[in-house]
Amino acid sequence: MSEKIKVRTMAELAAEGKEPEILFWVGCAGSFDDRAKKITRAFAKLLNQAEVDFAVLGTEESCTGDPAKRAGNEFLFQMQAAMNIEVMNGYKVKKIVTTCPHCYNTFKNEYPDLGGQYEVYHHTELLQSLLEEGKLKVEGGTYKGLNITYHDPCYLGRGNGQYEAPRNVLHQLEIDIKEMKHHKENSVCCGAGGGQMFKEAEPQKEEIFVMRTREALETDPKIIATACAFCNTMLTDGVKHYNKEQDVKVLDIAEILVKGIKDTPDTK
Repeated sequence: MSEKIKVRTMAELAAEGKEPEILFWVGCAGSFDDRAKKITRAFAKLLNQAEVDFAVLGTEESCTGDPAKRAGNEFLFQMQAAMNIEVMNGYKVKKIVTTCPHCYNTFKNEYPDLGGQYEVYHHTELLQSLLEEGKLKVEGGTYKGLNITYHDPCYLGRGNGQYEAPRNVLHQLEIDIKEMKHHKENSVCCGAGGGQMFKEAEPQKEEIFVMRTREALETDPKIIATACAFCNTMLTDGVKHYNKEQDVKVLDIAEILVKGIKDTPDTK
């Protein structure tokens, strides 16, 4: 039997006269993609374990508008943003956490001009804080001896300068990261950004996800760590391209952490 995860909606809490400290913005991938749902569940388990006061919008959550904007439809982006801002401001949202760097970037850098002023966190930033505060405690030795590399998502790394939070979470698990040839400021896109996730790639000698996965595999990893559902999808496809899916796992930082936390059941 699958474990039940405690997640309440903003509407439920509002009906009780309560305002949670943090809105967990699940995002389109985390809501609808079967693989990304596992990331959502892992992060929700960690929030519950740390006793974070959070809620989700549920059916009131819509797309942030990032794909529309990157594809060139500014009008659609502003329509979607205005709707989301109206909903969140109605609930007096002040802090947002999301597992999606695209949502993170949009809330942090583009919503303020449209009336959406929020304190925005990527989930790796919040997880780093929870570990530092002792609200999450790791079980030593879970990943001892495993080669693990980490891929920097564009909108978290080069877009917002956040390179250390994901690495710090992995270091808390006593993981010695084997860096790829291109990492941090010199990292390479997984190939999904700019709306490319939703269309066929342009003809080229080698697709970006194949090249990026090759760099990851050169570190001889057992796990390729990611912090973005889009990156997870592209690198998983890359691992399959090289017929390495039996040897190499592609896991989000939250999925890696949830397996190394004391008193937290494994995520399935």
